[in-house]
Amino acid sequence: MKKYEIMIIVNASLDDAQFEALEKRLFAPILENGGSIDNVDNWGVREFAYEIDHMKKGHYVVVNATADNAGIEEFQRLCRINNSVIRIMVVKTESEK
Repeated sequence: MKKYEIMIIVNASLDDAQFEALEKRLFAPILENGGSIDNVDNWGVREFAYEIDHMKKGHYVVVNATADNAGIEEFQRLCRINNSVIRIMVVKTESEK
């Protein structure tokens, strides 16, 4: 298992219930493959520096997770095919490099 820091930018037009359902759906592969979500830092809705896909705001979330390669790969695949996810970035933490 490796430690990762994940940043997700989600469409700001989602209400709280839709946002929570999306989080559960995206993090399910990590948990199903024996990983864990260690910390979720919800930054809330922030304005972009420039327009992305005709949107000016996004909901930012930073997550610290422990996962294996299969869980992270499936998480990234789900993020790429979901229209509500605007951007993602997955980085191994320094202690794991």
